[in-house]
Amino acid sequence: MRWLADFVYLLAGLLYLPFALYQALALKKNRHGWRERFGGVPRFAPERPRVWIHAVSLGEVNCTPSLVKGLAESRPDVEVVVSSTTDTGCARATQLYGAQRVFRFPLDFSVAINRALDRIRPTLIVLVELEVWYNLVHQAHRRGIPVAVVNGRLTPRSARRLAWLGGLARSMFERLTWVGAQDRAIAVRFLALGTSKDRVEVTSSLKWDTAAVTDDVPGMESLRAALRIDPRVPLWVCGSTGPGEEEILLDAYRMLLENGQNLRLVIVPRKPERFDEVSRLIEAQGLRCLRRTQCPDSATRTADGSNPVLMGGAAEDLKAQKENRAGQAADSVILGDTLGELRKIYALAAIVFVGRSLVPMGGSDPIEVAALAKPMLCGPHMENFQEPVSALSAVGAIRTVTDAAQLCREIDSLMRSSADAVAFGQRGREVVLAQQGATARTVQRLTAILGGAAE
Repeated sequence: MRWLADFVYLLAGLLYLPFALYQALALKKNRHGWRERFGGVPRFAPERPRVWIHAVSLGEVNCTPSLVKGLAESRPDVEVVVSSTTDTGCARATQLYGAQRVFRFPLDFSVAINRALDRIRPTLIVLVELEVWYNLVHQAHRRGIPVAVVNGRLTPRSARRLAWLGGLARSMFERLTWVGAQDRAIAVRFLALGTSKDRVEVTSSLKWDTAAVTDDVPGMESLRAALRIDPRVPLWVCGSTGPGEEEILLDAYRMLLENGQNLRLVIVPRKPERFDEVSRLIEAQGLRCLRRTQCPDSATRTADGSNPVLMGGAAEDLKAQKENRAGQAADSVILGDTLGELRKIYALAAIVFVGRSLVPMGGSDPIEVAALAKPMLCGPHMENFQEPVSALSAVGAIRTVTDAAQLCREIDSLMRSSADAVAFGQRGREVVLAQQGATARTVQRLTAILGGAAE
């Protein structure tokens, strides 16, 4: 059967090749790590027990810190290594765990998977959210390596597509050692695809635990100073936006300015390759674009570490003050064109819009915003985050909008009642606190599996 899977992968790879070349040459994506994709991952010492965690992209990688910390505390003898598929995922994983413990996930050809397993020698494989691949699961099962899914997320659409594979999908899912599903509906989908009932458990989402409940995020004030953000002017942050969405947000912003609202707009696109595109879009709307990369932290500091933008009176600071006033102009839109700073930007926000939701792209994670106690809006397309959206909606901690006009009305209402906005955000934080605990449950199960695998 693995030869059939390899043949199907080969055909799919040939069809995908033109797109992959376009990504590499035009978009400058996925240029690196091809040796690892074919199984040439780093070699790890065979003496130590080892957990291989695979998190496909940035969002999944951001779920792992509390899990890795919990494993280290419960089993300090175990080494954790992490793989990811995307550029942003690998960059974030390297930032968290160091380059020596991070590598690209191998393509699911049997030769590449076997080569990778020979080099990694995992005691346990942990897949974040889904990422169940035929050869990976089958070759691990053949070697007696347990495979677990944590923070399990399986949308109705994905479940239907996998069901079309019939016995092929069932042979993968019935070999899973354990699944920690985010909610009961997801657990039922894993059962329907073949995972036995005694191996599926509802743990809630790891993201509830990963989200830090705080009002202060390290680096937020340096970011405020670098971007010359006046703390007296409310900040509307639109995070993880997608194609076709920025136009709607800019239309709403214009309406708000025309209604006399004094606020700044920040747009942070989900994908780095769209930074230039969104910059051009902002300017095409007749608005000025202030890019984060044009305002590094060090540029706002004098030799003694003070910030000339926040100082006044001295003649030598007049130029900085003039630039500051220009940067704070209402028609200047801030573009977040760096990686790893979205949480700092959210921390400065008065109101947050959760992106990829006004267009049918599945939405973005609202949990981090809720933990920061920010009043939060989203579009109707939050299919990939149904469980947290349902929990937040139940207490009025997130509001759904469908177009620029409704977005304008909701923001206008929140801007006119600070007490309502504060209460709105606080309800979201209370949901986060009530939902936490998934990490402890997951670590307990993984530790038990490790113990069984070592026997």
